[in-house]
Amino acid sequence: MHIFRDIEFQSKHLKREVIFDIIGPSNFPEKLPLLLMNDGQDFDQLGIVKILEEHYKNGGRPFLYAGIHCNANRMQEYGTAGISDYKKRGSLAGKYSDFIVEEFLPHIQKLYQTSSLATNNYFCGFSLGGLSAFDIAFEHPDLFSKVGVFSGSFWWRNKDYKAGFVEDNDRIMHTKIKNSKEKKDLKFWLQCGTDDEKADRNKNGIIDAIDDTLDVIKELKNKGYSENDMTYVEIPKGQHNFGTWSTAFPQFLE
Repeated sequence: MHIFRDIEFQSKHLKREVIFDIIGPSNFPEKLPLLLMNDGQDFDQLGIVKILEEHYKNGGRPFLYAGIHCNANRMQEYGTAGISDYKKRGSLAGKYSDFIVEEFLPHIQKLYQTSSLATNNYFCGFSLGGLSAFDIAFEHPDLFSKVGVFSGSFWWRNKDYKAGFVEDNDRIMHTKIKNSKEKKDLKFWLQCGTDDEKADRNKNGIIDAIDDTLDVIKELKNKGYSENDMTYVEIPKGQHNFGTWSTAFPQFLE
């Protein structure tokens, strides 16, 4: 494999230098599929090199990996484009989406001659980075065909929790899906761990992380997506960390 670390890109939308890493197969043919990943600064924690070595050893399809580093603005750049949460986090999510769509994706496609077809472009992320990847792909099905979300922050809300009261309609991504005008040509891979957290706001015996993810699936089904469009992976004793996510990542690649 070819591995290139800490490549610099100056973003006009984010008004900062963005660092990213690239991993490609040894022969590096043109028109490779492309996988973008948020939180690329956690390259080593995920163990992506070992995962990809095993992927190719097992005959996996070649693709180009691009891991995008975040910085101290993570809680502002990640989220849902145009809609901040109740604490005004995600205020730069629209700018981050513009960076991906208008700057970074075209840059990678030109520099590495990757495929320009949406069917060959994928996006993934972890926790809040997973919500960001989901949101960007959902808003741009002309550019992406598959999205992977590991322990996604689907709790992202426009109102704070109130004592003794829970309003699920305040979850931003669920509302976005519900209000979308038509079914988009996308496929979804969603993962949770049974020990992702302890919170259970509606006291139904299921942690919020799983509830929120299963409710995303319900909204997608209501929009017309079928079982073939979605994969849900629930990992017993899986936690909100890269130990669990690195275990799940090969399943996502498959």
